[in-house]
Order: sequence, then structure tokens, then C-alpha cells
Amino acid sequence: MGELRAVSLSDKYLLDTGQVFLTGIQALVRLPMIQSRRDRANGLNTAGYISGYRGSPLGGLDQQLVAAQSHLDRHGVIFQPAVNEDLAATAIGGTQQSGLSGDGRYDGVFAMWYGKGPGVDRSGDALRHGNLAGSARYGGVLVLMGDDHACESSTTAHQSEYAMVDAMIPIVNPAGVQDIVDYGLWGWALSRFSGCWVGMKSVHDTVEASASVSVEPHRLKLTMPDDFLMPVSGLNIRRPDPFLDQERRLHEDKLAAVAAFARANPLDRRVLGQSGARVGIVTTGKSYLDVRRALMELGIDEKECERLGLSLYKVGMPWPLEVTGLKAFTAGLEELIVVEEKRGLIEDQIKAILYGSQVAPTVVGKCNEKGEALFPSTGRLEAAQIAQAIGQRLLGRGSDTALSQRVARLDELLATQDIEPAVMTRTPYFCAGCPHNSSTVVPEGSRALSGIGCHFMAQWMDRNTAGFTQMGGEGASWLGESRFSTTEHVFQNIGDGTYFHSGLLAIRACVAGGVNMTFKILYNDAVAMTGGQPMDGPLDPASISRQIRAEGVGQIVVVTDQPDKYPASTEWAPGVTVHHRRELIAVQQSLREVKGVTALIYDQTCAAEKRRRRRRGTMEDPPRRLFINERVCEGCGDCSAKSNCVGVVPKATPLGRKREIDQSACNKDYSCLEGFCPSFVSVEGGSLRSGSAHTVPTELIGRPVVEPDRPVIDDNYSIVLTGVGGTGVVTVGAILGMAAHMARLGCSVLDMAGLAQKGGAVTSYIILAESPEAINATHVADGGAHLMVGCDVVTSAAAGTLRKLRRGTTTVLNTHEMMTGDFVAQPDIAFPMDELVQTLQDRCGTENVYRVAATAIARIVFGDSIAANLFLLGYAYQLGRLPIPATAIESAIELNGRSAQMNCDAFRLGRQVAVRPEVVDEWLHSQHASDSMSDRDTADPTSIIEYRRAFLVDYQDASYADRYMALVNKVRAKDRALSGERRALTVGVAQAYFKLLARKDEYEVARLHTDPLFHEKVAATFEGKYRLRFHLAPPFLAKKDPTTGLPIKREFGAWILVLFKWLAAARGLRDSVFDPFRFFSERRFDRQMINEYEQLVEQLIDIVGDHNYVDVVELARLPLQVRGYGHVKQRSAKAIEARHADLIARVHAPAGKARAVG
Repeated sequence: MGELRAVSLSDKYLLDTGQVFLTGIQALVRLPMIQSRRDRANGLNTAGYISGYRGSPLGGLDQQLVAAQSHLDRHGVIFQPAVNEDLAATAIGGTQQSGLSGDGRYDGVFAMWYGKGPGVDRSGDALRHGNLAGSARYGGVLVLMGDDHACESSTTAHQSEYAMVDAMIPIVNPAGVQDIVDYGLWGWALSRFSGCWVGMKSVHDTVEASASVSVEPHRLKLTMPDDFLMPVSGLNIRRPDPFLDQERRLHEDKLAAVAAFARANPLDRRVLGQSGARVGIVTTGKSYLDVRRALMELGIDEKECERLGLSLYKVGMPWPLEVTGLKAFTAGLEELIVVEEKRGLIEDQIKAILYGSQVAPTVVGKCNEKGEALFPSTGRLEAAQIAQAIGQRLLGRGSDTALSQRVARLDELLATQDIEPAVMTRTPYFCAGCPHNSSTVVPEGSRALSGIGCHFMAQWMDRNTAGFTQMGGEGASWLGESRFSTTEHVFQNIGDGTYFHSGLLAIRACVAGGVNMTFKILYNDAVAMTGGQPMDGPLDPASISRQIRAEGVGQIVVVTDQPDKYPASTEWAPGVTVHHRRELIAVQQSLREVKGVTALIYDQTCAAEKRRRRRRGTMEDPPRRLFINERVCEGCGDCSAKSNCVGVVPKATPLGRKREIDQSACNKDYSCLEGFCPSFVSVEGGSLRSGSAHTVPTELIGRPVVEPDRPVIDDNYSIVLTGVGGTGVVTVGAILGMAAHMARLGCSVLDMAGLAQKGGAVTSYIILAESPEAINATHVADGGAHLMVGCDVVTSAAAGTLRKLRRGTTTVLNTHEMMTGDFVAQPDIAFPMDELVQTLQDRCGTENVYRVAATAIARIVFGDSIAANLFLLGYAYQLGRLPIPATAIESAIELNGRSAQMNCDAFRLGRQVAVRPEVVDEWLHSQHASDSMSDRDTADPTSIIEYRRAFLVDYQDASYADRYMALVNKVRAKDRALSGERRALTVGVAQAYFKLLARKDEYEVARLHTDPLFHEKVAATFEGKYRLRFHLAPPFLAKKDPTTGLPIKREFGAWILVLFKWLAAARGLRDSVFDPFRFFSERRFDRQMINEYEQLVEQLIDIVGDHNYVDVVELARLPLQVRGYGHVKQRSAKAIEARHADLIARVHAPAGKARAVG
């Protein structure tokens, strides 16, 4: 491969020659800089202007523009984020008017507008006006249409070409990052010459891909047409300009100029095959990439094209289609296949152009000759689907053994692509600590309407929230619905970004309409859905309150996590009250009784933005973290129910599933403290302890001596990388892309993210080739993956991922059980690891699936789960499955900069573990061995019983443990007496009876909080000088919530440990006449449950048999569902009453009516 290419991160904007590695978004940022340099070289004094509104797939453009501001400044390019899309388009139109009044500072201003597909729709009027008026001679306008064909992060699947056609705006459609650069410059030149604005199609597969592209200064050479007579007055913008003159000029002259420019500077070209071919394929943009991949799957290269009489025509400007080049391509063809994703645009133009020709080929596209569907207009087209259609049509023209075999293989592959959904799927969810976890809750009996933004996800949570609307329409739907509904009042969620964009108009409309509703304006100080951009203008809760009061909104309240943060001088609207978020339900209950339009401004900064600001040092980072004493935890899930937070995760323990805080994910929202549980401890001061890499032999971190044989790239080498949004998996793809660029390989990286930044699934497609020119696809073909690095097992086993895999795909799989968002509402949901792994083994072959406890290793060695990703990459490398040299990967890690040493060490450690997998077992066994044990890890009744017997001795005394053993031994004897020497009833009683006996009363909570093991675990997690604070609701001291009537927890300092030690020492008083807690209702309830259970088990021993065994076991295990403290425990006990009664009836039923033995 030769010497590595020297690379700097600034190359993407500063390098003037050679190859640079950049994303499509970065290519768009670089584009105006190149235009500025070209203008200066031609003696023009121009400036640039960029404006628009973010949205996928252009959601990150404004962030990259801000990051490149210094580079833009040097090129005279101004970036002005817009309030919304149509105002941005209007501003773009203003740039072309610069100088019309004789006061221009430049020869012209080249401009770029950007917006998501729905933004194109709402800007139709401004775009039409702008195109009619035209562009300046040395200006020019590019219109970036961000289309989401597959509806991956949108509420509609979008195709904007027809909006452009309606406004008569020419369209270019790039097929990759290189095309974005070339077509952008071409588009501005066309705009200047023709006076038209020019649209540029921007889809996920092209604009969000990364690639190595050429930036040679003279790559694009343009000439002015010599077959077009320019009108004396030209075609550009002028003043005055009568409206009908604008229409005539556009229809008769400007479009003719577009055609002439395209003839002189053709974008459309034959890329495969020769003239004289019998079958032609015409395609454009993303579909061109799919066709190239399809031909690769069919084994059709240049030589094979000539043999089969096939030719491929790549269209760069799909409207208006350039006629001369098309006619030259179609000359002599017998059949023309048009491949377009979504509705066809080129096909009808081709038919119109060739209409009447005696030698015109048969044209098929959306349908075949018989009118049957060929390439559907819905969803997305896949390469395998296209390959199958092309192959079958070629075979229809004559037999061909080699092609027939390839088509048969494709038919077989596609037959396996109807995959059932996995047993567990990863759905996007609010981030850990997200304000919407609290803000989207509504009182019982109320419902809320959804809108655009992160809060949209409340619809698949327990929030009684539904509905849909376009951006800025939030609330207006209730104007229509309310007149015909029995519902008196609704809440309407609206984000601060949407409010600023256009949502205020809907509030105004609702006030004018006199409806009863409360707008919940969710102020999180960032445009969070698209990556945390700042607001596009001044906005704060106080100004919102004044603004909506001026619009006629009645009662206005502010709810926040920090009521004391507002200075006394805050200029609220008259009558505004401020409340803590704990009062949210009560506040909403009050507002829903108020007639007319009211508003609740929920003020809490976006959790992801907090993390970013704290990392940059621009926001205070509270020196406080939460820690759960797992032995005090009951696993009831009340903390998750109160916080809705994915940062509270399951923890397997010898006594069942408990909870822990994922410190890597925690954003310090602290709402989980609202759970009624004494297991939470605040750790103030200190810091998270870094990893224990020093405990790992240094030779394991060092570079391995033996280099593996790297795979040879044959055409393309395809890698699938899976993970979860926010866990650093996208960075791995970027590192691989940069490493390939350094190694002078061709590389494409495409992140399939959608809502993934919100805890959803991320899949990255990495395609490698021997050179950048050999990259002709961004998607991994169905069944085309050579390697999968599965950082998340759930995403890896998802149906969409499985389609990319085949038998023989090497899969390196992280076996960490990262629970999905469903765990918040389903505390007992099981993680189906075995089923997920089996699914992958069935697909790839058992021998090709390598399971590694990467996250556990990363936490033990590095103290950071993020290191698991590079660890897995190193593992895959050492297996000989990565064609990129290790030196390039490590150089790319170092260039990336963030946690470079840790990531390099993780990569190297992964390589070593691939060679010596036995060291993993040694680490995991030596580190917190007891933590890895759980009841699900062993079915041995003796181990289960003995662990609990010993625990009860510590809990109370030996006689108390003997009481336990006496009943359990009776059950065990009965089990052995039954046919088959059963054990399920023994295990069930051993676990359930223990739980009742080891009830967590005041003595036990005190004992567990003073247990040295707990303090050792705290010390293993934190370092430095810290102090502990406890959160309790003591029966003597707890105050009651005035709204709910439930006790409120209080915070206690470390002094409480003295009292805890005294209580722990006094546990011998438990249940005696000297027990001061014995008369509390909860303690009486505990004793009652124990007594009733002992009586129940004695009865079950007498009646259990083969006929009712399954029901008896379930009945004996029911107490395991009674969890929590206080009212939470009472609620869980109430929840099992009906099932308890049903089971009692079943176990006493005659043998014929009992449930069959399971």
C-alpha cells in the first residue's frame, strides 16, 4: 500500500490540490470557498451568502458552517442562519438584488439556500418569486433540497424535484461527494449564465456520506455556449421588471439558455459500455450508485457490458433533461431501462423526447411494457432489487449461462430477505436526563397533542400523547378538532425551536379561535432534534412569556428544574408564576380548568447540550453524582417510572435484577431521585474513577508482534458497523474512513442514523476499494457484508441489518446487554441475548460469530464503556478481517484527537484479546466476581438456598435462618418425591420466602448502607475527596406532598451513618416488644405477608402434584413481584391480588381442570 498519506484535519478546507477526505456536508461548506477562489482568479470581486433552516439530511450543515466560520470569513462568505426556510429564501433573493440600486459593494453575490423537503414546500412562493426575478450576472443561486426518501427521520417521505419543476428551477442530482463539489460549481455557473436559480438534490446517501475526493483546482473547466443568442438585455435580474415579462423570459429564454449551457458543458455522460449497445440504462443521483452496485452484484463490468451489449448513462441534470446527449446515447438501442427512486422524472421526459422516432427503443421504468410494476415509486430502491430486474430483462433477450447463475443467486438471496422482526428492537428514546422525560407528562384524564421535535417521541411512551402536524402548525389542528370533540381541553407540546420558527402564529390562531387548550412550550435552550444548534435569534423564557401575553394568552406559568436561577429583575409578563418541576402535575391540573388559551413554559436545558457545554467548559458541571446501593434497591422500577430515564439501567445480582446508574450516560438530571426508594446516594465532590489499566499486563496494551494477513480487496470490501446513538459508534466509522484515506484506499462511509442520537439504532456502512475512483456505492448491498462489527447486539440482529449479512460474514459481537427504552416501562423485561445471538449465527454461520464482553472489559480496564468500540475494531483487525493497515487506523485515532491514548490502547488490547481470549475470563472473574452472579446464571437449588441462608444469618441471626431452612427443606423434600425429582417449586419458594423474610425495614436499610461492601463499591467508582448524602423518608420525619398526600424524601448528610450503625446493631430488636417500628402499617403488612405465605406453602405441599405443578410454582413465586417501599410496595401487592385469587382457585381445582404441566 506504500507510505501513508500525510493528513491534517484542516485539509478539508485548506488543501488546494490532491485528495481530501470529507463528508458531503463538509463538501457543501467547502463549495463557496472554491467558488470565491475561482472568482478571484477570474478577476471578480464577489461575496458569498448562505442561509436556510436545518433538517435531515441537511441537519448538520449549519453546525459545520459555524465550525468553519474563520475559513468562510477569509473567502468573504457570510452564513446567516434563518428563522425559517421561506424567510431564508427571501433573503437569498435579496442577495441577487445587491447592486441594482447602484450601491453594491461587490461585483455579485453567489448564494446558497438549504432546507429539508417540507421546508422546500413551505418556501414555494419565495422560490418561485426568486426564480422568476432571476439571478445576478456574477451572483447565482443554489437551492439545496434535503430529501428524506425513506422517511428515516421525518414525518413524510419527501421528493422535492416536482416542486422545483413547478417553479421551473433546473435540478442537478449528485451521486456522491465528488459530484457535490463539481455539480455545485457547475450549478452556480449555470445560474449566472441562464438567470435561473438551480436546485441541487441532497439525499442521505450522498450528502451524509464521506469519501476521498479530488480538489484539483482545474478539475472543472467550463465554456460558454456558442449556439445560443443571448438577448441584448441579458437574462439576469433587473429592475423594473414587469411580472409578465419575467414569465416570458423564464419560459422562452432562460430555459433555452439552460439547455445551451448543458450542451456546452455536459453533466450527463455514458459511464459504461459503448455506442452500438442494444440495451441502455439511464439513472441519476443515489439511484446511479444503486445501479452500479447492482451491476457489480451481477458481475457486469466494462468488459461484460460490451459482451452483453449493455450501456449505462448517468444523468447529472434530471430536469430539464439535456436532449442532444440523450439522443446520442439512445441511438441504436432496442431497450432503455430508466432507474429512478421515488416518482419518475426522467422517464416521461425521455418518452417525450423520443416520441415519434421510428427507431426509438422500448422505454421501461416505473412499469414494464405490460404496465406491471418494475421499479416502485414508494420507499427506497435497493441494489439487489435493481440487479434482479436488470438481470431478468437481460435474460429475457436471450440465454446466458453466467448471467443466469448470478440472477439465480440473487433470486435466492431476495427470497431470504423477508425477515421477521427481532425479539427485541431498539426504538429511539429521550436521552438520559432529557427535559422531555418530565415535561411531556400529563395529568390523568388529560391528553396531549404531539408536534415536531424530540418530544414527538412521547407518542410511543406512556404519555397519552398522539397526533401529528407540520412544523409550526402545533395547536392549529385543535381549532378544527375541538368543534367536533367531547374533550374540553388538550395540552399541545411545542418546542422552543418550532416556536421561534413559526409556531407563534399557531398560538395566535388558537387565541383568535377561542379554543380551550394549554400550550406547553418546551424551552430547552437548543434545537435539539438536529444536533443541539443554538436558537437562530434571541429567545428566553421571559421574552416568550411577554410575547405570548401580547398575543392574548391568558394564564402563563413557568415550570423548571431550578426555580431559584431567575434573578429578581427577570422581566416576566404580568402574573407569571414560577414552579419546581415536582409541581408539574398540579400546575397542569389547574391550567386545564382555565377557559381559553393558557401556556406552560417548561424551562430546562437539553441534556445532550448540557453534556456538550460542560465538556467545553461553558456550563457549570455540578460536582454531584448519584449512586445506587444495589442491595437496598428492590428492583421495583419506581425510579424509572418517575424519571423516564434510560440512564437507570438493570443490574444483575445474586438476588435478582436491581438498578444502577450508567455513569457514562448520566447527564445529572437527578429526577430519578423522585423514585420512592432509599437506595439512592448522592456522591458530592470527587470524580469518576478512571480505568484500572495498570492492573493489565503492559504487554497486552503493547502492539502485537504478529501482523495478521489482511484481506485482499476484490472490487469492494463492505463493512457493517452497528451501535446505539450517543455511544461513539459513528466516530469509529469516521476513524475507519480517515484511515482508509491515509492508506490511499478508496472509502465511503455512510451513517444510517435517523433518530439514533436519541438512543436509537445506528448502522454505518463502510465500503473500501483500491482507489477512490473504484467506489461506486455508499450502501452495503443486501447479503454483501464481508464484516460486521456489532457494538450493539440488538441493532446487529435487527431485520434491516440481517439483510446485509450472509453466511460467511464475519461478525465480531459485543455481548453487553444494553437494554432498550422499553425497560423504563417494563422493569421485568428480559434481555434475549441467546435468541439474538442465535439469529446472527443462523444468518452468518456459528463459526463466523465471535462474542466478546467488550463493554465489561472497557469499564474494567479503561473506566469508560466508549472504549469498547475501538476494542472490537482491534479484535476484528487481528482476525484478519480489516484491509486497512493498523498504522493507518492508529494514525487516524490520533488525528481524531479525542481520548486518543485510550482509544489506541483499546484497539491494541482488542488485537491481543483476539489472540489470547482466555485473558478475558480471568479479568471478568477477578473483577467483582459476585456482581456477575445472578439467579439466572445457575439453576442449582443448593447454591441459591445457601446464599440466602448465609444472608439471613447476617440479616438477623442463625435462628432466623433456621426458620427459613425449615420451610425450604420441606418443599425440597416434596419436590424430590414428585415424578422427575423436580426443583422449580424449591427454587421458587427459596427465592420468594427469602424476599419476605429479608424485608428491607429500617434496620436492614441501615445495615446495608453501613456495609463495608457498599462503601468499597462507591470507592471503586469514585476517587478524590467526596462525601455521601442519603435520601430518605423516615416514618417519624417525612412530610407529605400536598397534592398527592405521599411522603416526601429528605436529604441527610453523612452524619446519618452514625444512626445507621446504631440501627444496624439494634436489629435484634426487630419484631420484639422493644421494636419502635413494629406498629407502623408497613411493618404490620410485612409480618402479615410472611405469616400468610408460610401457611400457603404448607397448603401447597399438601396439594401439589403433576396436574397443578406449574400453577403452584407460579403461586409460590408471586411475592417476588411485591417490591418497593411504602406506597410503591402496597401498589405492587395490590397488583397481584387478582392473579393470586385466580391461582388459588386453579391449584385447588380437580386434576382435569388444572393447567397442563408446562
